[in-house]
Amino acid sequence: MSMMKRRFRGFFPVIVDVETGGFNPQTDALLEAAAVTLKFDELGNLALNKEFQFNIEPFEGANIEQAALEFTGIDPTNPLRFAVEESVALRSLFSDIRTLQKEVDCQRSVLVGHNSAFDIAFILAAAERIKAKRNPFHPFTSFDTATLSGLALGQTVLAKACELAGIKFDANEAHSALYDAQKTAELFCYIVNRWKKLGGWPLGD
Repeated sequence: MSMMKRRFRGFFPVIVDVETGGFNPQTDALLEAAAVTLKFDELGNLALNKEFQFNIEPFEGANIEQAALEFTGIDPTNPLRFAVEESVALRSLFSDIRTLQKEVDCQRSVLVGHNSAFDIAFILAAAERIKAKRNPFHPFTSFDTATLSGLALGQTVLAKACELAGIKFDANEAHSALYDAQKTAELFCYIVNRWKKLGGWPLGD
C-alpha cells in the first residue's frame, strides 16, 4: 500500500485554485484553473510534484462581473491568454489526475483549496456543464487550508498563513490560479509535515 493511500485514507490530495468572473458557480465564468499534485519524498515528507494550469474561455452565456476582473487582473478578451474551452481544460486535467491517482493506488482524488468550498463548487459546476463522466474529485469532501491554517497557525488569510509558515508570498503574483495553487500546496505540505514532526500521523506497518 502506498504511503499516500495510507496517509489520506485512500484519497489523493490535489491542490486546486480557480479564478472566476464572480461568486456563482452556476452562472459566472470559470476563467483560470490550476492544480498541483503531491508526493512523499525520501524522508517521508509531503512535497510538491506536478503542476497544471489552464486559461479558460468563458462558457456561452457566462456572467462576468467587472469587479471580479479588477480583482484578478484578467482580461478574458486578450488573445495572448491562449484560452481553451472548459471541456478541453477539464478533460485534460481530469485525465492527468486520474493517472497520478492510480499510480499511488488511491481510489478518489480530494480537492485541497484555500476556502475550498469555492473552488470545488466551480469545478463541479464546470464538470456538469461539459458532462464529464470521469471526474476524479470527491463530490462533497474537500480539505480546506484556511481551516487547517487557522488551527495550525492562527491565521486564515493565505498570505498571512504563508508568512507565519516561512513561505515566501508575493502579493503582486497573487490571484493567478497557478501561483495561488502553488502557495496553497506549500502551506498544506507545511501543515501536514509539521503535524508529523510533532508526533501525529502514526502510520504503523
